[in-house]
Amino acid sequence: MTLLPSSWHGLPRPALLGLFLFFCAGFADGALVPFFPLWASSEANIPIGAIGLLFACYAGGELIAAPLIGGIADRVGRRPVLVLSSLGVGCGFVALFFVHGVAATAIVLLLTGMCESVLHPTILAAIADVTEPSAHPRWFGMARVSSSAGQILGPACGALLALVSRGSVFLAGGGMLLFGGVVMLAAFAETRGHAAADHEETEEEEGLSALLPAFRDGRLAKLLAWVVLFEISGNWIEAVIPLYAQDAGTLTPSGVGALFAYAAALTVGLQMLVSRFAETRSALWLAAGAGISTIAAFALLATSPAILSLVVAVSLCSVGQMLVGPLVPTAVNALAPSPRRASYMAASSVAVDLKDSLGPSIGTALYALTPRLPWVVGIPLVAVASLGLGAAIGRARSSADTADDDAMPGSAVENYR
Repeated sequence: MTLLPSSWHGLPRPALLGLFLFFCAGFADGALVPFFPLWASSEANIPIGAIGLLFACYAGGELIAAPLIGGIADRVGRRPVLVLSSLGVGCGFVALFFVHGVAATAIVLLLTGMCESVLHPTILAAIADVTEPSAHPRWFGMARVSSSAGQILGPACGALLALVSRGSVFLAGGGMLLFGGVVMLAAFAETRGHAAADHEETEEEEGLSALLPAFRDGRLAKLLAWVVLFEISGNWIEAVIPLYAQDAGTLTPSGVGALFAYAAALTVGLQMLVSRFAETRSALWLAAGAGISTIAAFALLATSPAILSLVVAVSLCSVGQMLVGPLVPTAVNALAPSPRRASYMAASSVAVDLKDSLGPSIGTALYALTPRLPWVVGIPLVAVASLGLGAAIGRARSSADTADDDAMPGSAVENYR
């Protein structure tokens, strides 16, 4: 029994359900992230300089767990991992509404991050399982659209709930992921099966080294290093703008939610158009364009915290993410052997977790020194990182083209249509 009819344009149902779970996760992040700094500084009485440490607890849980269990879906299957991780993250967000004190909040965030460490990489691996390699950029672009659609409703819902209690946004975000977990339990069909299917290929690679492909594949490690460097500064938009706008008297908490909802709506409206435009451009060209767009946003923010500056800066950063966002998972998947697809995606997730940990920590620490310092520091950081990222993605895309040429005709993808 399935909740999705097979006649939906002949698209693979597991991939569609993966997009739905991305929507749920996007809703939860959209409801939580813009309001967390405001909740921490006002209701939790946490110093601004320490807010990034709480963000780091969430990302720290992911960093602890991802190298150890991030690729577990390659061994036990996609379905149980998606169900348990969705329910685990949802319960963690709900628990934030009830906990009190910095220590308890940090512990809940750490445990929630451990559950989240397998969520996104497993969704991406499941999508890659049932779609052709040539279609991966399009599907990963659709994943960003689905996440951004959730991030429209998440901040909008959070803006309304913040009028009552900023902590209530945790209930909304957690409830959405709990619902997503129930849908996965009822409707998701296994795409990979148990690891026994590839036992002969993987039985000699047991232990921690089998789950740390970044340390065994130098190409992946170099790619992810540039991803981390590029994304750290980009994360300052989400982490610093709520404080920057509030201290300048530019936006209320509800206005912050509306601003991030607008950014998500922009991604929903333009991502697929940008992806089609990007298909004919080189990776270096796209990364350089993303870098220029982000640098322009930072320069604008350094000039003024006015509403117009905030809106234009968020728009420019969104365009930059649209240019390179789908390319990163596509490049990672191109480097991944089929039996290790989830493990490679988990390694990519570690890079994102480093961004989510170091980005807010560094950004809020710089902001505590002077409000414009994050934007000034971010400009040269983005310039260097965008060029390195473009070159690394270009090399991975060349590997993808070679893999397409060597692919065998006839695919198990058709079994899921």
